[in-house]
This record gives sequence, C-alpha cells and structure tokens, in this order.
Amino acid sequence: MSETELPDNRMSARIRRYLPSLLSYMASSGSLIMASVAQLATFAILARFLGAAEFGMFITIMAITSIVVHICGIGSAESLLRRVAQNKKIYPVMLGHNLILIGISGALLVAAGMLILPYWIEFSPDPVTNTISLFLYLVTNIVLLRMILLAEAVYIGHSNFKAANLSVVGFALARTLAAVLACVVFGVSTINGWAWWQFACHVLVAGIYWLFLMRLGKPIFHIMREEIKLGIFFATPFIFRAIRQNIDLLLLGLLLSPAVIGSYGVARRIVDSSYLNIDAMSRLLYPRFAKMSANGIDKAWPLAQKATLMALGISVFTATFVYFLAPYLPLIFGQEYQSMVYFTQVLCWVIIFYALWSVSVEVMGSAGEHGYRAAILNTGNIIGAPILAFATWLMPPTGTFISIYLIEISIAICAWLVLLRLMRRAKQSSV
Repeated sequence: MSETELPDNRMSARIRRYLPSLLSYMASSGSLIMASVAQLATFAILARFLGAAEFGMFITIMAITSIVVHICGIGSAESLLRRVAQNKKIYPVMLGHNLILIGISGALLVAAGMLILPYWIEFSPDPVTNTISLFLYLVTNIVLLRMILLAEAVYIGHSNFKAANLSVVGFALARTLAAVLACVVFGVSTINGWAWWQFACHVLVAGIYWLFLMRLGKPIFHIMREEIKLGIFFATPFIFRAIRQNIDLLLLGLLLSPAVIGSYGVARRIVDSSYLNIDAMSRLLYPRFAKMSANGIDKAWPLAQKATLMALGISVFTATFVYFLAPYLPLIFGQEYQSMVYFTQVLCWVIIFYALWSVSVEVMGSAGEHGYRAAILNTGNIIGAPILAFATWLMPPTGTFISIYLIEISIAICAWLVLLRLMRRAKQSSV
C-alpha cells in the first residue's frame, strides 16, 4: 500500500460514514422547504385575492389558532414520538392516547372559542355566516390540523423519514391546490368563502393520512397517565412561545392598518418558515438523542456539539438568503405589501439565535428533562410576552423588533447554561 492510499481510504470512509446522514438531512430539509414554499404560495394567492383588509383578518384568526393548536393534544405527540422511537411495540397504545387527548381537548377548545371570539372577531355582519365561519376556522386550524400533524410524529417515531417528509409536503401542496381552486378557478374573494375550502382540504388530508396510519396498527384507546405530566411540560413552551410570537400581530392589528398587518404577518411567516432548516435537522437527530441519552444526558454531548455547529452554519446561510430574497417579495404578493421587504430584512437574523437554543432544548427533551426545558422556554416566553406587548404598544414596530431579538438571545444563553449544568451533573453521577 502506498503512502497516498491511506488518506484517500480515510476520506472515502468518512464520506461513506456521513453520506447517509447528509442524504437524510437533505431529504428532510428539502421536504420542509418545499412545504414552506407551498405555504408561502398559498399565502400569496390569498393575499392577492382576499385583499389587504380580508387578508389582515385572516392573519388575525391564524395568530389566535396558532396559539391554541399547541394546547390541543396536551403534548401527546412528543410522547408518542419518544416512546415509539424507544419501543415500537407501544405504538397502538400511544396512538390511542393521542386520539383521546386530541378529542377531549379539541372539543373544549372549539367550544371556548365559539363563546369568546365573537366578541373580538367579526367575519360577516350576518350572525349566522359569522358563526359558521368561526366554527369552521376553529375546527380546521385546531382539531384537524393537530390530527394531520400527528402523522409526521408517528412516522418519525418509526424512523420512516421518507413517509414523514411526504406527509409534510403532501399537506402543504394540498393547501396550495385548495387555494388555487378556490381563488383562481372559482373566484373566492372573502374570508368566509375560504373557510369552507380550507375545512374541506383538511378533512380530505386527515382522512387519507388516517388510512395510511392504520397500516401501522389500530389504536388501543388507553390514557398513559405518566405521560400526561411530561406532555404538559413539553406543550407549555410551545403554547407560551406561540403567545409571545403572535401577541405582536394581535396588538399591531389594533394599532396599524390592515395592509401593514398583512405585510408584517407575511414577513413573520417567511421568517418562521426559515426555521424549518433547523427543524429538519432536529427531527432527524431527536430519535438519536433519545437513544444516546437513555443512559444519561451526558452521552449525547458529542452529538450535541456537532449539531450546534451544523445549526449555526445552516442558520447563517438561511438568514443571508432570506435577506437578499426580500426585495423581490412584492412581485409575488402584490404591490400593496411594500413594507414587507423592510420587515423581512430586519427579522431574518433571528434564526441564528433560534438555532443556538433549539439544539440545547432538543437534547433536554429527548433525555426526558422536560421540567428544565419547560422552565427555560416558559420563563422566556412568559416574561417575553409582556415585554414584547409593551414594546409594540410603545414604539410600533421598532419596539417589536428590539424586544424579539432581546428575548431570543436571553433564551439561548439560559438554555446553554442549564444544559452544561445537566451534563456536568450526569458525568459526576456516573463516576
């Protein structure tokens, strides 16, 4: 063997070692990016055909249901993903656990929304039309959406990332197709008309996904009591984060014009979609973190370090891409949304700080340390929400931007301090 063969062999071995992970990430991120592009296409169609005023109202109901959907199911999807990743035989029980909690919590949330929201939102001056539209939006964006998202968690728990990717892309494309049919083909131009099309789309997708899930096993309806507490710990950070992320939209809706709200809402949606590159990596690594940390969270430390470096590289690239893409957005959404460019370019760098804390909290969650994870994210979001609300009310929208960055940086610092402490404690206890 010559001296030059060894490095080449080592390089080939490294390529063979990391190629499957790279291909899996490309497939995962590609599916999420495709879903994000399809979602933005849906928003672009609705923004053009509904007009600024109706689209601003649509953004408002989406902001409200984006908060409530995290309550539906009480975090049971994570329990399914984690437990099935560790033992696939428990899948039927965990599926039944999910369906029970989604059904009970979903019914209560829809009922509460029907009682409270008519005093806040009016889709139509006609009471009957207003009530029907509100009911359709609540059922669609809370119960049906949670059922559809459950399919992705099931497939990831089974390590079937191809099916998980297809479920994400298929759902996004179905919504885009519904928007094309509704607005372009049938000329829907009101938020009340879109409510029926969106409801029908979600019912169809949920029905198809349910047929595929039945191939993996029928549900055994049983509540896993020990998972309810962990589910609450897992869900509450998303709930409070959703409140914090949407309170600016709700307040700006009271302070600024509908056209500006539409622009800001789309800019926020674009920035939130840019998180998907990080989420794509997380959804691949979460089962691995869960397996590695089964004997102690410190066992996941080497992978956590590599994941952090990868997340930072991905986030910087994504933020830069979004920044240079922003000036072309009015060509897609319409000239009514010129302020979208400024909003997007200011907010796009938030993804870097999201990447910093997302890896650390994923490691905690996969290790079952949901108490610490919830404490960090809940504290950041509970304190951050009133700060964001006050800053938005005081200096809209500049105060909104400043407070968003302050909150994300603070969460990143706290998350890493706690994770390092848990790592040290685990190492000491294993000695």
